[in-house]
Amino acid sequence: MAEEPESTVTTGAAADQSLLDKISEKLHGHDSSSSSDSDSEKTVTSSVKDKVFRLFGRQRPVHSVLGAGKPADLLLWRNKKISASVLGGATAVWVLFELLEYHFLTLVCHILILVLAVLFLWSNAHTFIHKSPPRIPEVHLPEEPFLQVASALRIEINRGFAVLHSIGSGRDLKKFLMVIAGVWILSIVGNWCNFLTLFYITFILLHTAPVLYDKYEDKIDPLAEKAVIEIKKQYAVFDAKVLSKIPVGSLKAKLS
Repeated sequence: MAEEPESTVTTGAAADQSLLDKISEKLHGHDSSSSSDSDSEKTVTSSVKDKVFRLFGRQRPVHSVLGAGKPADLLLWRNKKISASVLGGATAVWVLFELLEYHFLTLVCHILILVLAVLFLWSNAHTFIHKSPPRIPEVHLPEEPFLQVASALRIEINRGFAVLHSIGSGRDLKKFLMVIAGVWILSIVGNWCNFLTLFYITFILLHTAPVLYDKYEDKIDPLAEKAVIEIKKQYAVFDAKVLSKIPVGSLKAKLS
């Protein structure tokens, strides 16, 4: 049998090589198109995620909004033992003062009498009971935490006074109506229960609402969005029919 010419073998090899190059180009083109599609999908997903309604207009996780510290861990039950202990202590205090009608000053005096009596007897009888005397630590309250609390409280009080001054000056009708409605609702709630019960209810809400929202935020946010839209619609109707007809501008001109 005669051998094939060398040129024919070279031509066949070149054709095979060109075919492989075309196949690889198609594969690479498909991979690049798929990667570009995935990148575009990620971009669309991230943009849609950014446009999702979040309660109170937040852009950060709930833990960061609450300060991302120990109070946030406490309210979100990151340490269940500490959170349960705090909630149990608050419940015990409420039951003691509200249900059993125990008075705070009486409780403090009874605890002080018991502690001083035990320490005094132990200090004088340690030789008879063959135990070392109690080591009573000297307590000194640092000045810096109290100054920080006082400074933060002063800032919040001044901010509240500024809001009240703005409302009393007739500058913001919407804020005026919101504050009046909030104070009126608070007065109704205060008529139902005393300050201790109201404080305990607030404490319970702080230890339940954030953790429930953090767990079910994907279900709560759409419902909150619908509620906000409906409230804005109702306020627009109320503004068009009532608020816009109040002569606030002429009243300001007369006062000035």
